[in-house]
Amino acid sequence: MIREAVKEDLDELLQLYLFLHEKEVPEKTEHLFITWNNILSDENHHLIVNVVNGKIVSSCVCVIIPNLTRNIRPYAFVENVVTHGDYRGKGYATECLNYAREIAQSTNCYKIMLLTGTKDKDTLKFYQNAGYNSSDKTAFIQWINI
Repeated sequence: MIREAVKEDLDELLQLYLFLHEKEVPEKTEHLFITWNNILSDENHHLIVNVVNGKIVSSCVCVIIPNLTRNIRPYAFVENVVTHGDYRGKGYATECLNYAREIAQSTNCYKIMLLTGTKDKDTLKFYQNAGYNSSDKTAFIQWINI
């Protein structure tokens, strides 16, 4: 079942992010809870989860960014696409990306951007099969205080 995250999902999401790039679950600090509440209350921030048998098995974030170009149409940014290792290859992340596309379409976005740090050919093919391409734009990243 695809849905947007709710307050009670925090612990399970933090565990799922260990399959992304996180090394450990962050400490439960006031900063964590403030950030979590800000995400949940931001109408442009969509934290999408795919739940199977009561367990969050896949997720992605879709942020709608207001914009003054392209006839004042927003664009969407997709990040943190992740699937639990035991559930990969079953279409759960594709369902999350499709839900993100529905959100982007319903908010009149003119494009969706997605960045990935992987060079794995299977993962890149997965994104291509989901409708993304790597030929239209060039992405540059500047890391700040890592």
